[in-house]
Amino acid sequence: MKNYLLTPGPTPLAPEVVAAMAQPILYHRAKEFEHLFEQIRIDLRYLYETAGDVLLFTSSGTGAMEAAVCNVLSPDQKALVVRGGKFGERWAELCQAYHVKLECIDVEWGESVEPAQVQRHLEQDTEIRAVFVQASETSTGVAHDVQAIGEIVRKFPQTLLVVDAITAMGVSELRTDAWGLDIVVSGSQKGLMLPPGLAFASVSEKAWSFVERAQLPRYYFDFRAEQAAQRKLQNAFTPAISLIMGLAVALQLIRREGLEHVIARHARLARMTRAAVRALGLELLAKRAPSAAVTAVWNPPGVEGKAIVRGLHDRFGITIAGGQGKLSGKIFRLAHLGYVEAGDILMGIAALETVLAQLGVAVTPGSGVAAAEAEFTRNDG
Repeated sequence: MKNYLLTPGPTPLAPEVVAAMAQPILYHRAKEFEHLFEQIRIDLRYLYETAGDVLLFTSSGTGAMEAAVCNVLSPDQKALVVRGGKFGERWAELCQAYHVKLECIDVEWGESVEPAQVQRHLEQDTEIRAVFVQASETSTGVAHDVQAIGEIVRKFPQTLLVVDAITAMGVSELRTDAWGLDIVVSGSQKGLMLPPGLAFASVSEKAWSFVERAQLPRYYFDFRAEQAAQRKLQNAFTPAISLIMGLAVALQLIRREGLEHVIARHARLARMTRAAVRALGLELLAKRAPSAAVTAVWNPPGVEGKAIVRGLHDRFGITIAGGQGKLSGKIFRLAHLGYVEAGDILMGIAALETVLAQLGVAVTPGSGVAAAEAEFTRNDG
């Protein structure tokens, strides 16, 4: 049986990326690596739409999230966290681990935060030094309006905006400099079409001034050490060399397609998926501001929690994600990011129709596929 990934990470790998990672490994202090790394630094700026450095770490995306906390804050300083899903909770947990004082905006899972809420908190509490939010909350399939939040936070010179873009980077429009996003973190196993193991963080000029004053402990994830090393086309510590070799190719694939077209492709795949789900009589978790990376769907009434996930895997070799945290067993998630095209979505929806019918859900055969096809045709070209 063939295996297919429609999960929000890891995502399918482009064959060119796999081939690059299979090449003989480079020595990370040699000129060949430096030449590769120099182009990667240029291409990461293109991806991030920033003129500044994008730092690269060998870690999961959570490593870059931790770095975004410990590099800009000091003990007992206060942070504002948008807590609207599993990864919003992770921002809060990271702040707590470093004894940062916490103020939270708790958003119902499946809803996006109102930017005005952020503004009210900043106006009422001048001690807040950083706002932490997701661009795309992976656990709920919701996008937060980081552009609007950026416009608000830039009015507060004593406060940074830190964005988790791990499932948004290379998927949705995300203009780091133009939107005033001070730190933006991402990971390799999502829109970048790589295995897990690399994390990235852009740092604005405003954020660098915070880095110089921050007093939280840091060693491996020290922004200053990485910037100094990477400006010399090196890493502060031994990097995941094979992953970096694959990264160079993945970034070139994105450049070749064009970032604007990459974003448009993901938007179309997301619309196809949502149209299909609605045609099958299923309910989306995200009522508004759905993510272009992943679509979260409520289980039909009477269907056992993980039956759909299990059925797709066992019958068709298609792996999707279930719910996380308090949504475990209540939703399933169909991802459409990275090395994914319309045919992958049509295949996944056709298989979903079959599994739902086998579970006793009343569906009209072909209705989901037809809705997805209609959405594809409507936006083709």
